[in-house]
Amino acid sequence: MTVNASHPVSPVPPAYDAVVLAGGAARRLGGADKPAVSVGGRALLDRVLTACRGAGRTVVVGGRRATARPVLWTREEPPGGGPLAALAAGVRRTEAEVVLVLSADLPFLGAETVRRLLDALGASGREGALLTDPEGRDQPLAAVYRAEPLRREIALLAAEHGHLSGLPLRLLTQELHLARIDAESSASFDCDTWEDVAAARARIREHGSVLDEWITAVKDELDVELDVDVKALLDLARDAAHGVARPAAPLTTFLVGYAAAQAGDGSAQAVAEAVRKTAALAARWAAETAETAETAETAESAEGAESAEGAEGAESAEGAAGRESGADAG
Repeated sequence: MTVNASHPVSPVPPAYDAVVLAGGAARRLGGADKPAVSVGGRALLDRVLTACRGAGRTVVVGGRRATARPVLWTREEPPGGGPLAALAAGVRRTEAEVVLVLSADLPFLGAETVRRLLDALGASGREGALLTDPEGRDQPLAAVYRAEPLRREIALLAAEHGHLSGLPLRLLTQELHLARIDAESSASFDCDTWEDVAAARARIREHGSVLDEWITAVKDELDVELDVDVKALLDLARDAAHGVARPAAPLTTFLVGYAAAQAGDGSAQAVAEAVRKTAALAARWAAETAETAETAETAESAEGAESAEGAEGAESAEGAAGRESGADAG
């Protein structure tokens, strides 16, 4: 089943835990530590952790490493046992009735796609919902599952085969009643090769996305969870640059942020109020500058007119004196 935008969605997504698979040998990357590969200045793993920030608890299956936010760590047994064994290890550490499952190499999977998966799960009433890529292939590591049937099928596979190591994920998903939603090509894009990494790095620097990518990276780096009116801030920076001086733009936006923090909670409302006050000041400054320039221009024009009148008077007097001298000579 494919769930599309015409289906009703739940007004409030269900509470969920997240399992992120960050193991694997990364053979196509020459054995590199794939979760730590940087795209847009952030590790692939950190980019995925940002997408599932709304999880009650987040379990990462793989080797421990520094991450942008706290997570729970676990490993499959034996290490390197494959995605199904890794998923089983992660699910054992979860508590919520819904489990979001992601691989750690999805640089463009964002919170909006996570919301779509959760909405599809609620709208369909099925045992899970997963993305399908533009070629129609299922993406079981970009999916949400109801915890009870997920644990049930994992246990049945372990009992049937005597182990989970090396078993493919399709053995699990083919037993679950799943909804499917079409993914944008970016959401299902994964970094399996260095060519993929290069393509991802180039994509985030495209004109239409570079600003959003940068702001997201900065907020993640500074551990700031705040949605602000970017247009208002950019307008303020422009007005400060044009109405005062170019260096005023970055300094002004810095002071806005500082003022919002000083206000107490540093909320979006506090930022908006600081922007409003500073924008009004910039407008007054610009108006005053224009008024001063207009006054100076008027004074300069008056001075020019006065000088011209004086010169004309002197010229007339000189002419009169000349005529008088001529008359005397005659």
